[in-house]
Amino acid sequence: MPNKTRSVFRNAALLSGLVAQSQLDVAEKLLRLDAPEIGSEGELSDENLANKLVETSVITRYQADQMLTGRNKLNLGPYLVTDFIGQGGMGQVFKAVHNVMGRESAVKILPVHKSTPEAIANFTREIRTQAKLDHPNLVRAYDAGQDGSVHYLVTEFVPGTDLRRLIRSDGPLTMQQAASVIMQAARGLQYAHESNLIHRDVKPGNILVTPEGVAKVSDLGLAGFMNEGDDDPRAGKIVGTADYLSPEQIRNPHEVSNVSDVYSLGCTLYYAITGKVPFPGGTPNSKAQRHLAETPWHPKRFNPDVTEEFVEVIADMMEKDPASRIPSAAEVAARLEPWATEVGVSPAPLTKSPWTPPPLPTGTEESAQDTDASRVDSEESDSSRQESGSQWSQGTVSGGTANQETRQLPTRRSSGPLPPPLPLVQLPRHGRQNQLAVITVVAVVVGTVGVGIGFILAKLF
Repeated sequence: MPNKTRSVFRNAALLSGLVAQSQLDVAEKLLRLDAPEIGSEGELSDENLANKLVETSVITRYQADQMLTGRNKLNLGPYLVTDFIGQGGMGQVFKAVHNVMGRESAVKILPVHKSTPEAIANFTREIRTQAKLDHPNLVRAYDAGQDGSVHYLVTEFVPGTDLRRLIRSDGPLTMQQAASVIMQAARGLQYAHESNLIHRDVKPGNILVTPEGVAKVSDLGLAGFMNEGDDDPRAGKIVGTADYLSPEQIRNPHEVSNVSDVYSLGCTLYYAITGKVPFPGGTPNSKAQRHLAETPWHPKRFNPDVTEEFVEVIADMMEKDPASRIPSAAEVAARLEPWATEVGVSPAPLTKSPWTPPPLPTGTEESAQDTDASRVDSEESDSSRQESGSQWSQGTVSGGTANQETRQLPTRRSSGPLPPPLPLVQLPRHGRQNQLAVITVVAVVVGTVGVGIGFILAKLF
């Protein structure tokens, strides 16, 4: 008879309620058929048994990994957790299915060790804020609840990836793709603004993109209502991500308005077509100072296919003075619409993380990540940090050379003309002009050489 000793995995699988003994028996029989050398008495490893249950769709890979460590609690209230999505600013995010409705959702968990009365109040505020919004380009809130000491928010699950991961995987978007994604994000933000809400943390990581190219703005954890004053727990604090902060958020957080989101969306559009944050390298504090005083490199430095008209839209969104900036997200959407395309944006492949996904919080464990909603972080990738001292880095505006200044992003109300493009040989849209110029030069050279040879031959003969 086979060894029926219950291993760590078998015990956790049965206790979870997701696997019946009959399903374990079937999986064991299939494994023995696949490997006759094991025989009827040979011991089967937990890993092989877990893999077979995943292969036969009894459990998911995430659930199997948790059971292999002996964990058997895989639900939050009526939601069965099926996968780990990622770590957000306010905690961990899981993929889950409602036990009755069968609907897939994303479940955001408030870190247990951060569940202070203030943190719970902020989390509740986020839940109620998101519950008031219903727009196709905003991630919708479905439900919220508490399981023991664990507080959670349930939102719609958006298949695909976020804009940051998409670009880091596949490189910068085309003008048409970038315009389509940012235009949709602008429409979602306009709806939020009309509801008197400011996002305050618009960035590529907070824009989700489906395989069909639908964009949805997510993570309203730092959002605040306009004219809320001291009732906003983050009033007067600089909140957001340093790579996308508007100058007024840095100078005086009390002056944050809907055009602050427009500036951050402009930084996001810059990243979408260049693959670079506007001010690479340095600390969050130094980035903040550069948002106040410097101009990013001209996008053509990184993407020669971008037209000057498109760059002008980015410049208008990133004006330092809020009064000179594009005044609304609706106008941003209108300005980008001529470039927008209906063609879907292919998402980045979601590769398995080398790190073991965390278990579902039980109320007795502590999260390994310490988060602070009022802290300003940088979302810049490690590769961008390495480039900060290379040819991709930006010189200071005040101390830059004339050549540097011509390659920087134009300002909308500059006294002079727009900076000239890079040499034509790097701009495909001028390819025909280049070809004509080369042909003309070659013809002149060939003609001159021909006349010279003819003159020499005449003298010899």
